[in-house]
Amino acid sequence: MGPTAAGKTDAAIALAEHLPVDLISVDSAMVYRGMDIGTGKPDTKTLAKAPHALISIREPWETYSAADFAKEAAELLERSWNNARVPLLVGGTSLYFRALLKGFAPLPQSAPEIRLQLDEEIAREGIVAMHQRLTRCDPATAARLHPNDTQRIQRAMEVILVTGRPMSELLRAEHQGVVAEALSVVVSPAERAVLHERIGLRFDGMLEAGLVDEVRRLMTHPKIQRSLPALRSVGYRQTWDYLAGDITLELLPEKGKAATRQLARRQLTWLRSESDAVWLDPTESDFSSRLANLVKEHLKL
Repeated sequence: MGPTAAGKTDAAIALAEHLPVDLISVDSAMVYRGMDIGTGKPDTKTLAKAPHALISIREPWETYSAADFAKEAAELLERSWNNARVPLLVGGTSLYFRALLKGFAPLPQSAPEIRLQLDEEIAREGIVAMHQRLTRCDPATAARLHPNDTQRIQRAMEVILVTGRPMSELLRAEHQGVVAEALSVVVSPAERAVLHERIGLRFDGMLEAGLVDEVRRLMTHPKIQRSLPALRSVGYRQTWDYLAGDITLELLPEKGKAATRQLARRQLTWLRSESDAVWLDPTESDFSSRLANLVKEHLKL
């Protein structure tokens, strides 16, 4: 696990070269086809050498939930174990990790009348105001959501209005997850400035690799709209803003990097709550050997 741009994928691929592991992506953006550059997907050559499950399995306009992930990932875990191999989960989507390893609390079905009420409130006061309201009612959930994430903010408020309890409290309830003794490793630079530098270099690299053209192609598809969850991913949202004329090309890198740093901050907030996780700094000279030794010790190799 780890924040965006920390080096999780490289670390996992290095392990796959020496250990009998099956790589399983835990990334809510990499599941979408045609969204390759902005999600930081491993390229074709890398995937041929180190295949990752649950990459490019949905179209951008199709829904994919944490529950979908948990179901499919659990099947992949079972397949790995049956083949005497080790499943290696790699990614930064905390809700997916939680859904798979700890299960789900029973959340209420959508309530159309409350959803309409929230739609009207958003239209009247804006999504930032609703995010502020959520912060007062459920600070833990609000902290992991971007202030412009309309769909998830609205859903979190809906849960509060339907149940009278914050979503974060419901998600902490006892529930069924995968029964497995997992080794959790957080890959993250110890210095925040180093992570921010990596984020900046990575976003610049995405722009050089053709992120603008990738989003431009996506915009031409009749089923793809700006409001889709897939297109609200960090990097895609800002690039769409540029192509729509809402920001200048000069502002695009600044906006994209700032949004990515905010994402990393939310990811780190969640990662610090994982009390059993081992933290490793990928910039340390002995990082690779320490990671390999941790895994070998866990597997009793």
